[in-house]
Amino acid sequence: MPVEHAGVSVATVSRVLNGHSGVREDTRARVLAAVSALRYRPNALARSLRTDQTRTLGLVISDVLNPFFTELARAVEDAARSRGYSVIIGNADEQVALQDHHVRTLLDRRIDGLLVSPAEGDSVALREAAVSGIPMVFVDRWIEGLDVPLIRADGRGAVRELVAHLYALGHRRIAIITGPVASTTSNERVRAFRSALCEFGLPLPEHYIGQGDFQTASGRQAAEAFFTLPEPPEAVFATDNLMALGVMDQLRTLGLRVPEDVALAAFDDIPWFLHTDPPITAIAQPTQELGHRAVAALTDLVEWGSPRTPSGEGCAGSVTLSAHLIARRSCGEDERTRR
Repeated sequence: MPVEHAGVSVATVSRVLNGHSGVREDTRARVLAAVSALRYRPNALARSLRTDQTRTLGLVISDVLNPFFTELARAVEDAARSRGYSVIIGNADEQVALQDHHVRTLLDRRIDGLLVSPAEGDSVALREAAVSGIPMVFVDRWIEGLDVPLIRADGRGAVRELVAHLYALGHRRIAIITGPVASTTSNERVRAFRSALCEFGLPLPEHYIGQGDFQTASGRQAAEAFFTLPEPPEAVFATDNLMALGVMDQLRTLGLRVPEDVALAAFDDIPWFLHTDPPITAIAQPTQELGHRAVAALTDLVEWGSPRTPSGEGCAGSVTLSAHLIARRSCGEDERTRR
């Protein structure tokens, strides 16, 4: 055991292995050297039985293939590791049934807390978890009526900024591709878009609303419908990055150019957008900070039983950050309008 080899107490070994401060550097080095020499591995199961904690968090995301959620998962893992936790990830693939399966499986494994970006629709498992008092935090998306801390970015101001940007560039016929009908984030973006169009005196006819599902294929289908209209839109706003890529694919198929024939903008900026031709104007969320704040809120619940971070609107412990517009070249911008 490292205790005898390093000549320290069990408590000191525990503090070193769990990354706690308050240990002298020479002592920490001696313990780590003993751990390495003995090839010691802590017994996680035995530790969890003693402490009633597994130092493990569950993360259930809506779609692991969506670059936004991939980046979010990375941020969550980094933040959890820095706090001495491991993360088990479940991919819901935008299906409530699969999401609920992951939630129940993670709870059966005695995770300490649960981070969830809910898929579209009601979830029996999440409602049961909330009622039973499982430490849980929603990130990006939420379920109406559940008293669960929510870490999110408010995109309403950025959507209004995008509409103003498109208007300044001369676009008047502006279409939108929405997400799933029950998606809280999609509905918020659509409401903000309608409100901004109204502010600038622009209509939003029904045939300029494409129903999507946050998947690439739905972006292609919506674009195909838009550009069979007698008067197609001058600009398209996709409320998700994958749908925006689908729009680009379909426009190429139709022989239309961005931005010469139609402007294109997206919600959820991704690194790929810098390398498309042209680079895509997008609304960016502070994804890394969302992940870090979500882990902080959840570990507060696990370790203290209540949030210790300042609360935003809604449930105690909730945090609302801001999204922002990044103008590139896909809407007809010139050097004066790009930033």
